[in-house]
Amino acid sequence: MDDPSAADGPDLGAEHAEPDPRPTTDPHATEPHATEPHATEPHATEPADADDVAAAGFDTLGLRPELLQALTRLGYEEPTPIQRETIPLLLGGSDLVGQAATGTGKTAAFALPVLQRMPRSTTSPAPYALVLVPTRELAVQVSEAMYKYGRDLGAKVVPIYGGQPIGRQLHALRDGVHVVVATPGRAIDHIQRGTLTLDSVEMVVLDEADEMLDMGFAEDIESILEQTPSERQTVLFSATLPPRIDAIAARHLRTPLRIQVGMTKGNQRTLTANPNIRQTAYVVHRAHKAAALGRILDVETPAAALVFCRTRDEVDQLTETMNGRGYRAEALHGGMSQEQRDRVMGRLRSGTAELLMATDVAARGLDVDTLTHVVNYDVPSAPESYVHRIGRVGRAGREGVAITLAEPREMRLLENIERLTKRSIAIEKIPTVADLRARQLAITSEAIRESLASDDLEDYEEVLDALLEDFDAEEIALAAVRLVHLASGAGEEEGEIPDASVRREPRGDRDRPGRPDRGDRRERGDRGDRGDRGDRGDRGDRFDRQGTPAGTAKLYVGLGRRDGVRPSDLVWTIANETNLTGKQIGPIWISEQFSTVGVPERDVEGVIDALRGVKVKGRRVTVRRFIDEPR
Repeated sequence: MDDPSAADGPDLGAEHAEPDPRPTTDPHATEPHATEPHATEPHATEPADADDVAAAGFDTLGLRPELLQALTRLGYEEPTPIQRETIPLLLGGSDLVGQAATGTGKTAAFALPVLQRMPRSTTSPAPYALVLVPTRELAVQVSEAMYKYGRDLGAKVVPIYGGQPIGRQLHALRDGVHVVVATPGRAIDHIQRGTLTLDSVEMVVLDEADEMLDMGFAEDIESILEQTPSERQTVLFSATLPPRIDAIAARHLRTPLRIQVGMTKGNQRTLTANPNIRQTAYVVHRAHKAAALGRILDVETPAAALVFCRTRDEVDQLTETMNGRGYRAEALHGGMSQEQRDRVMGRLRSGTAELLMATDVAARGLDVDTLTHVVNYDVPSAPESYVHRIGRVGRAGREGVAITLAEPREMRLLENIERLTKRSIAIEKIPTVADLRARQLAITSEAIRESLASDDLEDYEEVLDALLEDFDAEEIALAAVRLVHLASGAGEEEGEIPDASVRREPRGDRDRPGRPDRGDRRERGDRGDRGDRGDRGDRGDRFDRQGTPAGTAKLYVGLGRRDGVRPSDLVWTIANETNLTGKQIGPIWISEQFSTVGVPERDVEGVIDALRGVKVKGRRVTVRRFIDEPR
């Protein structure tokens, strides 16, 4: 039985080595400062004194020297809050339910205690620890992390998951392992084959338990836990704690302690967002989202970005769009084969791909060091999902950027996220063409500065000397700058993206979030708002009866309401195909069978030429000058 997720990676495992003997500890003891074993209410960590925190390194947690050596080698300086709270409790043998967002160090919080109790050697194929994870990607990542932490101990860690040849996994299990990291479906498969025995398991970890339940693994998890010894230590980590998690904890954990880092405050639920992440949102109508994403990424210039989409179709369409814009974009979703997913992840990690478009399930547990930006193509309906998504950047003290594209109707969801995270998300205006040009020129300038620092400039003196015979130095320099600028892909004409940003003002009958006031609409010349509220032709008709503004000609467009055309579609098409901005287009009137659009008189013939053969709403349109009938 394979899992409904996919990812691939190599089998991991070190050769046998003689680790130090396992420290003797009472498996049911708790640290003196731990929460009482029978506590059932979640406990948030209390803020510690800064000096105490700085002094509380990993060496204060009672870990084996080999683990401390590995952490030093990996550059870990001090434990995160979830690690500081969790590790002593797990070393004491307590069962535990832990809740923390992605990027808080959950893997090390359970991996280090698992490795701490590793036996001297493996004399039988049976593992002493089992880690269950929802996806293949996460199985590989957890295995890699545990192998790195336990390398000096000779730890043998093997990931088993669907999509990988089972023969390789059978060989690894026969050779004997210390820790198995498995997806539930493949674990059940091996249990039924008799190739994975759990009689010797001393510790079970359920990582991303909420996601495993969402993916339909509840019965598999129950079956697996029933195959393990009842006296085992059980650890459950989850980004959220729905009632189903409590039910599993009640059935399979013994008086578990509960750790919730940054998740509660009094009786009000809160979530913690990493302060190293710069959070911004852009309000944009759906018709312009893809263009807005491209414009924002052009200005942000991320080293690598993960873009979350809601559906597989959206992933595929957006990947095609961004590739057409010149980005090296890849798609990742559950409809792809294992081989395809492997190639995608390899390209992202090697840096040959810049953008990864993914669905939530496909990206669950994804951890790529090169990521600098996370983009929510839609506002997540659950604040927990938002925090979980953006936690993929800003790790290990690095700065990260989280960008959200919100439609006006999604502003309430954005406000829910702000309320629960206690952090404001800055609403920015979509960069204009002028902003983009300024950024492109800055990139060109930086490229030239880097070239000026090269050691081989004298190789081009012959070319310069020849040019100086016909041109002065400034002309040559400007021409060279132009070549560099155009070679970077800059300089292509783009239209302005209709502005749908909102101003957060007190709610009222006329000034409510998500709806620009009338003055804003007139000042911007943005017809997209009117289209999204129903494209009511009577407004355009009243505007038209006032007379066409001086210097404005009207165009006939052979598409109307029956074709699903909105004012925003017409504004975007004309602005994208010509040099006109949104403010120069209008008034617009849409009838059942056709539309009229105002454009500057001096540009009317150029607009007609530019729109020949252009499609609007998937249909080629007839465009000509509109002649008013006498009144």
